[in-house]
Amino acid sequence: MPEIKVIETVKEMQSWSRAEKTAGRGVGCVPTMGYLHEGHLSLIRECGRHAQSVVMTLFVNPAQFAPHEDLARYPRDFEGDCKKASAAGAHAVFYPSVAEMYPQGYQTYVTVEEVSKDMEGEFRPAHFRGVATVVLKLFNAVRPEFAVFGEKDYQQFKVIERMVKDLDLGIEIAGLPTIREPDGLAMSSRNVYLSPEQRKQALSISRSLFEAREAAQKGEREVASLIKAAVKHLVEAGLSIDYLEVRDAETLEKIERIERPARMLIAARVGPVRLIDNLELVF
Repeated sequence: MPEIKVIETVKEMQSWSRAEKTAGRGVGCVPTMGYLHEGHLSLIRECGRHAQSVVMTLFVNPAQFAPHEDLARYPRDFEGDCKKASAAGAHAVFYPSVAEMYPQGYQTYVTVEEVSKDMEGEFRPAHFRGVATVVLKLFNAVRPEFAVFGEKDYQQFKVIERMVKDLDLGIEIAGLPTIREPDGLAMSSRNVYLSPEQRKQALSISRSLFEAREAAQKGEREVASLIKAAVKHLVEAGLSIDYLEVRDAETLEKIERIERPARMLIAARVGPVRLIDNLELVF
């Protein structure tokens, strides 16, 4: 059995959190779907710098998967995840069942309107409704004062940030920059699906982003030019593009020129594997 404390019900999770706070220990939260890599572990370590008690949630959320997506084959490694989380500084794992999170008769969902509309929202229409709903439920179980998310899922991060603000949850939300492999590929649980050849192709995603950032640093301000160059790079590498956008870094609104902090966001398919990545364009 894992050494870390495993909590499986909302009631027990709330009780544990209440006891930690009564003892004067602040509670932090790192929501995950498991199959941990260094990106997740960096979030746990960062959470430990802000909270004395760190809870990692581990729940593969069916509400954010469309019927044709990879819920059933999403990689899982509970024992390994618990060991990694404990070594990174987590004190407890909230590991609820689907029935615990969505009991019979469940019918309440959270929608964050504008920031979730396009990009991932267009290609995965129910995704952000599922994300916002489950994160709110996880927060209600864990009752944290602090939570940390990775910026690789940047639109998701902004959706959660907006939800927390709009619903007055009183939780400090922090985002950490994407953790990358030595060759630049963004760490992702889905990387395990890539063949060696596909992995080489996938490097065109991060290279496109870094080339766009370099162009912006050298003075390119026209979004259309940056997008055109990045699209060319991805197509030449044999990738199929779902979207490639440059957006306002705060609101995710469309922009035509880079005159304020911006992000390039990419979703592309390498064979059957869908990968996302993004990068701040510094100017």
